[in-house]
Amino acid sequence: MAYQVPLLIDGKMVASCTEQWLEVNNPATQKVIALLPCATGAEVAAAVAAASAAFLDWKETPVPERGRLMLRYQALLKEHHDEIARLLSQDTGKTLEDARGDVWRGIEVVEQAANIASLSMGETQENVARGVDCYSVTQPLGVCVGITPFNFPAMIPLWMFPMAIACGNTFVLKPSEQDPLVPMRLAELFMEAGAPDGLLQVIHGGKEVVDLLLVHPDVRAISFVGSVAAGQHIYRTGTDHLKRVQAFCGAKNHMVVLPDANRQQAVNNLVGASVGAAGQRCMAISVAVLVGEANSLIPELQAAMEKVHPGIWIDPKAGYGPLISPSAKQRVLQLIARGKSEGADCLLDGSRVQVSGYPDGNWLGPTLFRGVTTDMTIYKEEIFGPVLLVMTADSWMRPSPW
Repeated sequence: MAYQVPLLIDGKMVASCTEQWLEVNNPATQKVIALLPCATGAEVAAAVAAASAAFLDWKETPVPERGRLMLRYQALLKEHHDEIARLLSQDTGKTLEDARGDVWRGIEVVEQAANIASLSMGETQENVARGVDCYSVTQPLGVCVGITPFNFPAMIPLWMFPMAIACGNTFVLKPSEQDPLVPMRLAELFMEAGAPDGLLQVIHGGKEVVDLLLVHPDVRAISFVGSVAAGQHIYRTGTDHLKRVQAFCGAKNHMVVLPDANRQQAVNNLVGASVGAAGQRCMAISVAVLVGEANSLIPELQAAMEKVHPGIWIDPKAGYGPLISPSAKQRVLQLIARGKSEGADCLLDGSRVQVSGYPDGNWLGPTLFRGVTTDMTIYKEEIFGPVLLVMTADSWMRPSPW
């Protein structure tokens, strides 16, 4: 029987009472590695209630004590760094080196949270007007919610709950349903660091669970990273219910290469930024605009991309891993087919790439298009795969297509 992922409510790992379970699959094999509960309404309410109760005491906790909790937590994260990275690789398919970077960038934020005493200091200014002094203070809001994506299951949760909790808030984390095992391990280590019960809750599920959190009257702030459609819904719903919402959505980045660019550096950066992490990151470069003589880089770019191959996380020669799910792969394959049908020149097609011994993995090889125009579907859509579109320009002094 597959491992059933628990919920974290009021300092305890709790088996969900739900009747709705989701499969968590290894993207390199499609094997089920866990079953994930879609939390019930009562379980969501219990998590928020526990966070609300814990806030009453935590907001009065001296700032140095909060900082010391983060010092203990970052020490534990460093101690378990490689263990977390290995779990992350199996959960997401990322190469081990990429997974290590994911974990380490999260640890750096926890280190910043340990400095909360100086970060949260207020300001004073005497005599801003005659007989008037001005001062500002920072105070916690209450219960905060984090909704995090699949592509950085260590870094992005660690962007959110350590800083919020260090500032005196309590937190409900709703990680991606596609790779929840790393966030659960992060939560376990946070409790091991000595976090009081109720500071951090972890709730699992899909849109229905998110919607319950968005409208709950005791939730004060929401942070989201993910797709544009989900972000728009979260922002509208949250702000309609008077929450503070920050939503970081989507990914479509351009790199403009001018004629005087360093050729090797430009090629290396384009390859790494377009296919690294299988293109599944918000800072991926999906469009290269080559200006003037920079167009002569295309053969070098194609040759460099041909040398990069996907593979399993334990393969030291793998450039990147599989896409997160069959549906994610299918969406990118449809965009590649659309680009061909609309007349873009496919110089490198990774549609049929396979990895020996892993026929069921969500593999996609580096794909390079030339002659892309702004009216093509492949340009208009967010790709989120190891695909690079090359556009050309005589000069960059032209109106933005956006």
